[in-house]
Amino acid sequence: MTQRTGLAQRLLRRKPIEQFIAQSQAHDQGGLRRSISLFQLTMFGVGATIGTGIFFVLAEQVPTAGPAVLVSFLIAGLAAGLTALCYAEMSSMIPVSGSSYSYAYATLGEGVAFMVAACLIMEYGVSAGAVAVGWSEYLHNLLLITTGYELPRAFLHAPLVAEGYSLHPGGDGYVNLPAAILVGMCCLLLIRGSRESARANAVMVVIKLGVLALFIAVALTAYRAENLTPFAPHGFAGISAAAGSIFFTFVGLDAVSTAGDEVENPRRNLPLAIILALVIVISFYLLVALAALGAQPQSQFAGQEAGLSVILQNITGSTIPSVILSAGAVISVFSVTLVVLYGQTRVLFAMSRDGMLPRIFSRVNPHTLTPTANTIIVCCCVAAIAAFLPSDVLWDLTSMGTLVAFTVVSAGVIILRYRRPDAHRGFRVPFFPLLPILSILSCLYLISSLSLIVFKLTAIWAILAAIMYLAYSSRNSALENVTPEAAE
Repeated sequence: MTQRTGLAQRLLRRKPIEQFIAQSQAHDQGGLRRSISLFQLTMFGVGATIGTGIFFVLAEQVPTAGPAVLVSFLIAGLAAGLTALCYAEMSSMIPVSGSSYSYAYATLGEGVAFMVAACLIMEYGVSAGAVAVGWSEYLHNLLLITTGYELPRAFLHAPLVAEGYSLHPGGDGYVNLPAAILVGMCCLLLIRGSRESARANAVMVVIKLGVLALFIAVALTAYRAENLTPFAPHGFAGISAAAGSIFFTFVGLDAVSTAGDEVENPRRNLPLAIILALVIVISFYLLVALAALGAQPQSQFAGQEAGLSVILQNITGSTIPSVILSAGAVISVFSVTLVVLYGQTRVLFAMSRDGMLPRIFSRVNPHTLTPTANTIIVCCCVAAIAAFLPSDVLWDLTSMGTLVAFTVVSAGVIILRYRRPDAHRGFRVPFFPLLPILSILSCLYLISSLSLIVFKLTAIWAILAAIMYLAYSSRNSALENVTPEAAE
């Protein structure tokens, strides 16, 4: 029997966990294929997290915190780790695509889930465009230092420029062609198959880690302990300020949880991959920072462009390290773009399967077992963003979306511990409820540090999402035509 529901019931209805799991196991009914191994999934997390930030963040944060930036990395890693543990528990309990959207749907209701999805779409879609714009610059620099050839500016810059957050014509170019090409290459890889995408990403991540390992090994040969004194010239205020900025170099770990429908043994591998990725990322960040600080006096970091390359060049007296690090940055950004686009398509896939978006987003190609139409639509939109918008207007919007998603996942852990205490979990957050509460507080603190314009733009985005929900999604939800007893 079907029964229409009011708006309040629509906003609060929850999708049962058992229904999520039953859908993810229906591979013979047009579902996705479980083909991603633990190693490949871990590389997803590492690939999405270690972007170009570590190549440049020291030049910005060492002047703020001094050598105590090492403590800043630990604090930021701890804050990210709190959230990662919450993701690990939720992903082991609800091992499906959709990440925090699916977790919110099972805990806080359809209305909150839809707004979280809107935040994820903003986070993944906008950041993929911004990262692609950055890749264009790194590719140009690599070509310049290896061949002396400069790409035409008309095809290297967006036609629009940003003044504050308003856009108008007057950019230096017609189109950012390399950025659009990068998105196109990622699109072809994603369409080819999840297994192929995961393999390609794993290779790129290993190369990027190899480049960072090379830097660590060479820089440690010039290590001088006196470069680390004074250790904290600006006190805890400097350490805290640097930690806030460094936190965003850990964003990306949540991409692991978007692959829930395509992971082998998801209850075991999802939480393991999140924790392993976090350990790898923190280890590399700390080793790179320690090696750089030991090899160069702290006074030389301020305003230093391509700092890691300069350090290696000063040690070896050769420009070859600059070439290697630039190549590493190009590969690194390719990997980030690939994983972010993958995450975007899987969030939309999960929403479409729930009736929140048109069915085309959850239609799976019977040959490749990937959501081909979904991938093409997403990549066309992101390519347009990357080709015609400057990156300045894009970055800040990603921070809000990420932090809102982190907060909801941590809250979901607390809610399900009390609502479903006996449900099967492959991993449990230790020191409950202290760690989830600390995770929520750290995210709220970081949200409070965002600028006013970010809140305004997020509010506009939220209003547009609410209109979409009321006009389409709430009426087409898969829970719309089931009895209230069938939903939680």
